[in-house]
Amino acid sequence: MLNLELAEFFKSAAAQLNIIVTDEQLEKFSKYGDLLLEWNKVMNLTAVCEPKEVVIKHFVDSITIIPYVENQKCKSLADIGTGAGFPGIPLKIMCPDTEVVLLDSLGKRVNFLNTVISELQLKGIRAIHARAEDGGRDKKLREKFDCVTARAVAPMNILLEYCMPFVKKDGCFIAMKGSNEEDSYDSALKELSGEIMSEEVFTLPESDFTRRIICVKKNNFLSTRYPRKAGIPKKNPL
Repeated sequence: MLNLELAEFFKSAAAQLNIIVTDEQLEKFSKYGDLLLEWNKVMNLTAVCEPKEVVIKHFVDSITIIPYVENQKCKSLADIGTGAGFPGIPLKIMCPDTEVVLLDSLGKRVNFLNTVISELQLKGIRAIHARAEDGGRDKKLREKFDCVTARAVAPMNILLEYCMPFVKKDGCFIAMKGSNEEDSYDSALKELSGEIMSEEVFTLPESDFTRRIICVKKNNFLSTRYPRKAGIPKKNPL
């Protein structure tokens, strides 16, 4: 997918974020893009199909949280509601020493993710088929991750209940949101032992796409009340 022009464009955009993409990493991103567009012909993985848009809105967007991951000295990361693997797979390509779990509720998407993991020969990453509410109660996943991330999955008060159960005490939830979302989530933060560490709004390089990143620290272990049963967080948000 990444011809010479697109590869240089990606490297330039990443450099504006003070991130260096190696030739080996570019090759993995290119293969990832090929698989994404190929599978997208038969299943709905992304509405973004033009290669340059894929680079900006998926690849570049995903790697914007690398400074947050590095700041947390993140050795383990879960990407909740990962969809086609964003931001989890780009983060794994760029941060190979970080153990990554990709969680998604749709089996077909998990099949795609497993194909990408195999084709790119990625190690220390696995895809799990589960709803967030069920995964958050799984003893193998609950409060096991240094960092948890999710990209535009739900309003912030709902997203916190989906994601905070996976975060270790003193770990971090990194929410990737659109800039125009006016979320009210103070009660959810309090109930789920969260504290805002930082919030940043910026425009992605070489685009007019605006991103808002909210970094939430988890101050304590979570009550066993959360997450509530599947569907309840969305129907009755905190």
